Amino acid sequence: MTPSTAAQINSFLAALVLLTSFAMLAQKRLNGLIHLFAWQGFFLSVNTAIVGYVAGKEHLYISSLLTLSLKVVLLPYILHVLIDRLKIRKNVESIVNVPTTMLIGIGLVIFSYHLMAPVRELSTLMTRSTLAVALATVMIGLLMMITRKHAVSQIIGFLALENGLFFAATSATYGMPLVVELGVALDILIAAFIFGIFFFHISSAFDSLDVEQMARLKEGD
Repeated sequence: MTPSTAAQINSFLAALVLLTSFAMLAQKRLNGLIHLFAWQGFFLSVNTAIVGYVAGKEHLYISSLLTLSLKVVLLPYILHVLIDRLKIRKNVESIVNVPTTMLIGIGLVIFSYHLMAPVRELSTLMTRSTLAVALATVMIGLLMMITRKHAVSQIIGFLALENGLFFAATSATYGMPLVVELGVALDILIAAFIFGIFFFHISSAFDSLDVEQMARLKEGD
């Protein structure tokens, strides 16, 4: 595989990652949101493996396998079990309507490209063209956390934000040291279990995971 071909594939996968971010912004079902998160993790996994092959960074193969096993298989499974046990069958509710959220997302993409333009010109890495996409993915994940009312969808937004951070690390420096990546993967896995226990306790205490309803209960106290 030539560097130019690898760069084109890298840019194509980056576009798919960004597309799944916008799809998550527009998605109204929790199951669909989880499936989109899994697809985003798959695109990141493939992209990481390609970057590792072209750059000759063997540790990126392990990072790719970690991403595939954790973000494509294990975390989506945990989230599916969580919504089944909590009997969540409602649509994902947003503070801001979908068209406005999409427009804000487009604005964040434009801002990311403008902000990363000087860095992209100075960088000599094959992945320099995807730096702006990585930053936009982080910002869209943060936007999803802010605009969603349901706690589970906010957690998926947090995980999407972490996907963007991982993508940024791969694009900017060909990945973090393996020890750091293993530590981050373990932290995310532990956080998923903690979130699951946390949600069970909230659901049993308040009979809802709607953040606005819990805020009203707090105000009433």
